[in-house]
Amino acid sequence: MTEHDRHLIPVRTYLIVFALLLVLLAITVTVSFFHFGVLNVFVALGIATIKAGLIMAYFMHLRYSTRLIWIFAGLGFYGLMIMILIAMGDYVARGGVIVPQFP
Repeated sequence: MTEHDRHLIPVRTYLIVFALLLVLLAITVTVSFFHFGVLNVFVALGIATIKAGLIMAYFMHLRYSTRLIWIFAGLGFYGLMIMILIAMGDYVARGGVIVPQFP
C-alpha cells in the first residue's frame, strides 16, 4: 500500500469521534443555560471550533492527508475566521441587536 492509497479508518474510530461530538453537543446545550456575560460568544465559538476540528480531522480525512492538504484546509478555515471576525465587528459597531419588547 503506497502513501496515495486510501487510508482505511476503523469503524471504532468513527464511533469514538461521534461519541465525542455528542458529548460536545451536550456541553454546548448545558453551557447555553449559563450566562458568562461577554464571554458567551467566545465559549460557544470555542466549543464549535473543537467540533469543527474533529470533523475536519476524521470525517474529512485530514488526519491522514499530506501537509499540503492541511495547509489548504487551514486556509479555508482561516478565511472563515476572518469572515466571522468581520461580522462580529459589524455586530459590535451597531451596538448589538435590539429586540422589540411586546407588552
